[in-house]
Amino acid sequence: MAHTQEAPVWLVTGCSTGFGRSIAAHLLDEGCTVVVTARDTRSVRDLGDRDNALALPLDVTDQESVDAAVHEAQARFGRIDVVVNNAGIGYFAAVEETPADAVDRLFDVNFRGTVRVIHAVLPSMRARRSGTIVNLTSIGGLVGHPAVGYYCAAKFAVEGLSESLRHEAEPLGIRVMTVEPSAFRTDWAGSSLQTPDPIADYDGTAGAARRAYHDSVGKQAGDPDRAARALFTAVNADRPPHHLLLGADAFELATAQLEDRAREFRAWEDVARGADFPAGQ
Repeated sequence: MAHTQEAPVWLVTGCSTGFGRSIAAHLLDEGCTVVVTARDTRSVRDLGDRDNALALPLDVTDQESVDAAVHEAQARFGRIDVVVNNAGIGYFAAVEETPADAVDRLFDVNFRGTVRVIHAVLPSMRARRSGTIVNLTSIGGLVGHPAVGYYCAAKFAVEGLSESLRHEAEPLGIRVMTVEPSAFRTDWAGSSLQTPDPIADYDGTAGAARRAYHDSVGKQAGDPDRAARALFTAVNADRPPHHLLLGADAFELATAQLEDRAREFRAWEDVARGADFPAGQ
């Protein structure tokens, strides 16, 4: 983050609902300058009316829209200190049930949308040798789940990209953080589309998971407002985490995954090492 007495400038994507709205509102309450973005700024008018807010249209699927919003924010405030890539969509279907156009849409919003914003903000962050990029993925970016295979694939892609970017950008003073929430009380599950042609063989796996997602709406354990506070705290920490898990379920699933993988890696260590040429050859 820029070392300045001025209020830090944050840009948050997807502020019309859910996480994005909670994050933007909390930042405004903390006195930050917030570029509040949404495809339709009418949905964020209440936030945009705050003295320390600038509401701008931004569609992450349109590079010109992304570039225009970033340019206007930088022209108005001189810089963007923190960008939060929050905009995202879901789709409920088994891998085999997911049509190609749904796959393309998931990746265009969840992966390439994040990429477009990163490309737009990096030049100025490099020039200043300062900035933080926060990419909201999901516990589904670390652990695969039934009924959301391509959503998880897109979020795994963001995790991999973020890891590589971190190696490239941190020596230049730019921090990169991924945030992995579990189920939170937003409208994500209720608003996500699903397969129109379910396959009976998957009813006990993807079908059951799809029904559970819809039944969970309004009852999820995660509180978006508390998540916003946690994200703000992490970004402003003396040593911000590279990965921020949000929610007890996220913590339990991620740590169990690490332990399971470590056990399996060790069990197959001899086979893994045996794939190299013998020493000295």
